[in-house]
Amino acid sequence: MSDLISSLSFSASGMEAQANRLRHVSENISNVDTPGYHRKLVSFQENVDSGTVETGPVQLDRSPLAKVYDPGNPLADETGHYDGSNVNLVVEVADAREAQRSYEANLKIFDQARQMTQGLFDLLRR
Repeated sequence: MSDLISSLSFSASGMEAQANRLRHVSENISNVDTPGYHRKLVSFQENVDSGTVETGPVQLDRSPLAKVYDPGNPLADETGHYDGSNVNLVVEVADAREAQRSYEANLKIFDQARQMTQGLFDLLRR
């Protein structure tokens, strides 16, 4: 019985971690055209006490920023360039799909464990 309850908390923590990841991916997508914006990276780590998964500290991608040529921009230097963002939309869309699929997989596990727990309670009531 405790294994079924544990699987509920494991899958719920996975859903929460993937939702957090998707939030950061959406922030990256919304800032694709923001000058000087560094892409946010999310890592996952195990909570040693409970065995659940959680997101680690958010880190900034230190890859070089894109140089944008726009001499009329107030941020442009003497050569007409300014620092854009290092967000790649293709990568962000792929990350969003992966987070969505992982969330759905955790949801299926959660639902399956819930159904098994409900079935066990129904058997115990008889």
